[in-house]
Amino acid sequence: MEQEFIQNQERLKPQEERQEEERAKVNDLRGTPMAVGSLEEIIDDQHAIVSTNVGSEHYVSILSFVDKEQLEPGCAVLLNHKTHAVIGVLAEDTDPMVSVMKLEKAPQETYADVGGLDQQIQEIKESVELPLTHPEYYEEMGIKPPKGVILYGSPGTGKTLLAKAVANQTSATFLRVVGSELIQKYLGDGPKMVRELFRVAEEHAPSIVFIDEIDAVGTKRYDSNSGGEREIQRTMLELLNQLDGFDSRGDVKVLMATNRIDSLDPALIRPGRIDRKIEFPLPDEKTKRRIFQIHTSRMTLADDVNLDEFVTAKDELSGADIKAMCTEAGLLALRERRMRVTMEDFKKSKENVLYRKKEGAPEALYL
Repeated sequence: MEQEFIQNQERLKPQEERQEEERAKVNDLRGTPMAVGSLEEIIDDQHAIVSTNVGSEHYVSILSFVDKEQLEPGCAVLLNHKTHAVIGVLAEDTDPMVSVMKLEKAPQETYADVGGLDQQIQEIKESVELPLTHPEYYEEMGIKPPKGVILYGSPGTGKTLLAKAVANQTSATFLRVVGSELIQKYLGDGPKMVRELFRVAEEHAPSIVFIDEIDAVGTKRYDSNSGGEREIQRTMLELLNQLDGFDSRGDVKVLMATNRIDSLDPALIRPGRIDRKIEFPLPDEKTKRRIFQIHTSRMTLADDVNLDEFVTAKDELSGADIKAMCTEAGLLALRERRMRVTMEDFKKSKENVLYRKKEGAPEALYL
């Protein structure tokens, strides 16, 4: 019996060695790092063209255990780090960068916080707010609401403030992105982020996509040998494609803002993509008075304060300059341990604001 046991052990030994070898292979596969790429084109059931984050493209094999039904151009795939063969498909998920852009809470600003700008408020209500809240009005009139709106004017005239007020006024999802955030390090990441941004906007419709400082990616095109410039132009082309892809009756509205509308590419701001252009001029006397009232409403002013002197002055103060004046005047009073703001505080703050503005210094609290 002992001899029979030994024979059985010797007979099973190769099988155990084979099992151990297979187990080692499985553990090796489990611990192998995988690269993430994008599927560019499916050649046949066994081959495809994929691209990586560094911009290179490869003709690779598709392993037999990959679910072919999930493969489609543009999807994210897992690649073997050595052969770049497709070994899996990543589930569709929202880019974390785009998730941050979606405001979970509406901004606190309202139309009452906007000094003056009655005409601009009326135009933005007609272009953005009303099509989302009462689209039937436009159907009854037989017209299509504007697809996109651009706000332009000098810095500090209330463009971003009015966009925040629109987000507060509507129950729509508000996606805010700065143009420079669409400029990415790797080839193809910028256009991909634009596609993801509008995909999220469609999923959470009704929604408003607000692109601030659009001139970062929307400048006029020209021949360039710089890879970075070409990538910016590709990002803008994807933005043009997304603007064309929306139905103007849809529940996604595009809102842009810029200080330099003259530098934008004509293809970006043509009718059909951007149907309404709203200018934000420097405030007139009526608007200045309203802005001063808003920013001094909670301040304790001395009896000698005469704001009409600043309202009627012939200077080029923007709404942001007036806010800076009021804030700094209050800080000057605090510096001297006073709770009342005097006329002298306002005069000093105005001198500092105008001096810094003339010298081209960064806007801040001018103490």
